[in-house]
This record gives sequence, C-alpha cells and structure tokens, in this order.
Amino acid sequence: MLDPRSVRTDPDTVRASQAARGADPTVVDRYLDIDAARREAIGRYEQLRAEQKQLGKRIGPAQGALKRADEADRRARQDEVDALLTQAAGLAEQVKAAEAQAADLQQQLDVIALDLDNVVDPAAPVGGEEDFVVLAEVGHPRDFPTEGFTPRDHLEIGARLRAIDVERGAKVSGSRFFYLTGDGALLEIALLNLAISLATGNGLTPVIPPALVNPAAMEATGFLGQAAENVYHLADDDMYLVGTAEVPLAGYHGDEIIPAGDLPLRYVGFSPCFRREAGSHGRDTRGIIRVHQFDKVEMFTYCAPEDAVAEHEQLLRWQREFLDLLEIPYRVIDVATGDLGASAARKFDIEAWIPTQGRYREVTSTSNCTTFQSRRLNIRLRSGEGTVAPLATLNGTLVAMPRVIVALLENHQTRDGDVRVPPALRPFLGGREALTAP
Repeated sequence: MLDPRSVRTDPDTVRASQAARGADPTVVDRYLDIDAARREAIGRYEQLRAEQKQLGKRIGPAQGALKRADEADRRARQDEVDALLTQAAGLAEQVKAAEAQAADLQQQLDVIALDLDNVVDPAAPVGGEEDFVVLAEVGHPRDFPTEGFTPRDHLEIGARLRAIDVERGAKVSGSRFFYLTGDGALLEIALLNLAISLATGNGLTPVIPPALVNPAAMEATGFLGQAAENVYHLADDDMYLVGTAEVPLAGYHGDEIIPAGDLPLRYVGFSPCFRREAGSHGRDTRGIIRVHQFDKVEMFTYCAPEDAVAEHEQLLRWQREFLDLLEIPYRVIDVATGDLGASAARKFDIEAWIPTQGRYREVTSTSNCTTFQSRRLNIRLRSGEGTVAPLATLNGTLVAMPRVIVALLENHQTRDGDVRVPPALRPFLGGREALTAP
C-alpha cells in the first residue's frame, strides 16, 4: 500500500512508476477521484454531525421551557419543540446517508488501492524481463570439451545416483512433482544446514513458519494481484498455500508497533513452497527446475526506511557468500521494472550457470519492499521521540532447493558421473568428498 499523501501530492511519480512496470497508470487518476469524493463525503458527514449536535443542545431547553410554560404560551412552545424534532429527524437521515456514502467510498478506495503497485526505485533499470543490468559475474563456467566429456544434465546424474525420481513423483502427484531420495535427500538437508548455519552466524533468527496463511496475509504481501494465478487456494477453508516463506514472515509482526531500538529484526525461515506455475506450459518440463512444490530458505528483515537500501545490499552479500561457498559460477542482475513483483521497489537476482542449458538461471532473489507491505499489514516503528510510522520490509532467498541442487550436480559432475562435494558442504554430509552411485 502506498502512502495516500504521496499519491495526492506527487501523482506523476506514481503514474510514471506504474508505466515503468507495464501496469495501468490511469488507476492513479481513478484513485484520486475516489479519494477526493471520499474526503468530500467525510467533510459533509462531519458538518452534518456538528449541526446535529448543535440542534441537540437546543431541543433539551425547548422541551424544558414547554413543561414550564403557562396555558397561553404552551401552543407556541409546542410548535417550537415539534419543529426542532422534525429538523432533528431530517438531520439524522442526512447524517446516516452521509456516513454510508463515506463508508462506501472508503471501500471503493481500499479496492482500487490494491491496484497501485509499489513505487519503483529510480535506480532500477526500466524495461521488461530482458532489460536487466548485469552487476557482477563470479566464477567461470567449466569447459567440458577440453576435459574430454559432454556434461550430463541433472536428471541423468540424479538417476545414476538414485537421488532424483520424477517418474514416481508424477505417478503419485502428477507432472512437475518429484522425490529426492538417498543422496538427493541428504544433499537438501546439507544445504539447509549450511544455509541456516550461515544465517544464524550472521545474527538471523531461525523460524519454521506456517505454510498455510489467510487471505489478508497473502494479499498484504502482494501475491493476490499479478501473481494470483500461481497461488494454490483451498476454497473450503479460504486459506492459501504459500509460494515463499516471505508471506508468513511478513505477517509475523502484523498489527504491531516495534520500538526503533529493536530494529533491524532479521529472520530466516525454512518452509515448503507451492506454485501452480500457470503460464509456464511447455517450459522446463524436464527435471526439477520448475516444479509445483519445493523447499526454500528465506531471509526476511524489518528495518527503518532510511536503512532499507543498505539492508538490501547486505542481504545480497549473504546470498553471494552462500553461492561462493558452493563454488558455482553465477551472475548478479538488477531486475528491470517490468519484471518486479507488485511489492518490490527494487530486486536483485542471482543466476547460477547451468552447463547443459548453456545459460544462467535464477536461483535467488532479494527485494526491497520499502513500506509497501508494512502499510498493508499495519506494522509500525516507534521512534525514541514517541512518533509512530511505517517501517520497511525486505526479503531474500538464501537457497531454493531444487535449482541449487541442479546447479550443484551439473557444475560439480565428474567424467564418470559422480559429483564432487564442495568443502563447505562436506561437514554436513559426513565428510564425504563426492556423491557416487550406490
């Protein structure tokens, strides 16, 4: 949710932001029209209530005077009281109508406000999905031909190691589901332990959050707008399966006021994630790159708005540190405005090199959501002076299991089909230096 005052005072910036996202800029004008009508209705209601109160002050004395009036004066006093009561009844109807109109316009405003995405950071590159800017490239893709063999893809390697089973996943649950078995399961657990070790070592509080949330939590984090088609909804319970731990972590402090001295609050959540992958028909149908269910480790921060840019850079550094430990070639990109989620003002992605695809694929992202989510969730900070204001929220994936497993298997494979284990992971795999076929 945007600050209503900023929409009123600087609508051109909001229009330009909507246009940069490829969203509808005219929603700003509709918002302003309804907001103006709502404020006018509130003013009318308050004026009528004031008149109603003033009239009420006259009725009591008039009724008292009627009781005390002699026979000659009673008729005039009665007429006065009757006129005042008639006027009061008419005012009561007007007050009721004005209050209803203001409430209706507020409801309309709340609905249209959901169509206003967060204002993009001016530093974000403008454009569509392919208009990102590469900020860094780390490592060098292996030259497999010079090593004398053609790389196997992760599914071949996973089958050889008995680590990935998509056939039985499809049999039990359908396409885009899979089993991790044996070393595949152990590899995920090792990645989890490494990620949590890194996060807690940097002061983040570990959390295992709910994977089912109510509509308010999903809507507040921006996942019932442009991303709604990829969300699983349990209609009988009116609950949603989360596509990321960002949702329950964002809602964790909903309707709370946090002392500024307690900030930043940093959490790292581990949860299953569920995505319908609507619109991806025919894309990444082989293997486990694009699936309906997977596990993910997600960082989440609450901080003062003025610290959000620095916090965003910090989350990115932790993500890069994790990928560096895995010794996987990657690049960091500044995501273009047209590819941002509704709540993100700016987003950085890390894309790992996938040898058999000959390209980089996203494995993590980190977003600065400024005060957009906290306004929707009514999360505020209290300064040392006692003032209360919205705070900033940020999120960053530390490891999305399937894609990182894909990158690990393909980048660290050997000629004979084994997989070298990076030193950082070995303590979490019993000291093993390689995954080998059973």
